[in-house]
Amino acid sequence: MSKEKSIDIINEINRMKKDKNAIILAHYYQTGDIQDIADFVGDSLALSQKAAANDADIILFAGVKFMAETAKILAPEKKVLLPDINAGCSLADSCKAKDFKKFLKENPGRTVITYVNTTAEIKALSDISCTSSNAVQIVKSLPEKEKIIFAPDRNLGNYVLNQTGRDIIIWNGTCHVHEEFSLEAILKLKEENKNAKVIVHPECELPIRMIADFIGSTAALLSFTKKNGAKCFIVATEPGIIHQMKKESHGKIFIPAPPKDSTCGCSECNFMKLITMEKIYRCIKTEKPEINVNKKIIEAAHKPIQRMLEISEQLGL
Repeated sequence: MSKEKSIDIINEINRMKKDKNAIILAHYYQTGDIQDIADFVGDSLALSQKAAANDADIILFAGVKFMAETAKILAPEKKVLLPDINAGCSLADSCKAKDFKKFLKENPGRTVITYVNTTAEIKALSDISCTSSNAVQIVKSLPEKEKIIFAPDRNLGNYVLNQTGRDIIIWNGTCHVHEEFSLEAILKLKEENKNAKVIVHPECELPIRMIADFIGSTAALLSFTKKNGAKCFIVATEPGIIHQMKKESHGKIFIPAPPKDSTCGCSECNFMKLITMEKIYRCIKTEKPEINVNKKIIEAAHKPIQRMLEISEQLGL
């Protein structure tokens, strides 16, 4: 797309946002141009908080489907749009409602904590939602003897288990981005950049987490790079966050951690990258595709998300 056409599209998007009282919420894993046009950019927790509290009539979500569903659950009176209905999530897809119901029956009497990276149907079967920003704190906020089910990410679940020592049964789901980082490639990068800090998302596998200088959610990783004195960081999460890291820390070097069996140099989320500026333009113009969630599902799914937000507020997260 030419620079002139890009400017025209951005101007039209901004005009329509104003005319329609719409806001664009974008995840850190979107491309830089989309992050720059968004009214708010954040991780899953911050986006949930923003979706629950805004004055817009329309929320356009530059992210993936479970995020747009979460916005609709928190603000059912608003019109929620997703520029590409195929923008799903491998982690959410790894936990189907039919299978999860069976899993819950096989493991009764446990508090069900599910990652926000799940469908609305899974949230409706849960007691508390969580994100990578607050999962450890939410588990710690519960009584020590409380038995827990954690779903769907096995790597984040094991990280929470290691951090809390609680009685947790973990669903066996994974994220295609965070599961694919190459330990050997990261160690090679570390050898080539001896003063670099390795920063890692908790959805990564244990060997990757073991070599990390810091483990945290996308927002926590961003904060760490701003505050830490290091000049070089090897970033083991979706590389979209590097756009914000560069904006916040001029002069620092950010190297995306490579995936296994690939020479591309980074591990992108195929679903996040389905969203483009042209699709945002068409979406806000036509107000389609629109995300709708069954009213009964909204009622059931709202409770665990609201409980997550309340606990997060109490803990200052």
